[in-house]
Amino acid sequence: MSGSDPFLQPGVIVRHPGRADWGPGQVQSVAGRKVTVNFQEAGKQVIDTAIVPLTFVSDDPRSIRR
Repeated sequence: MSGSDPFLQPGVIVRHPGRADWGPGQVQSVAGRKVTVNFQEAGKQVIDTAIVPLTFVSDDPRSIRR
């Protein structure tokens, strides 16, 4: 996983820094710099972390709050 952030693993909770309205999201998969995240309000999105650096929230899925 060269080039990706070490915290980006399936199960961790992240936020998209430019889309607060998407809410928190759980990382589903990581393929290099492409990360699939299931966001609370936007569903599954594929994010290129070379363009959008995701913000780490937690590694506990129970931390998602509405």
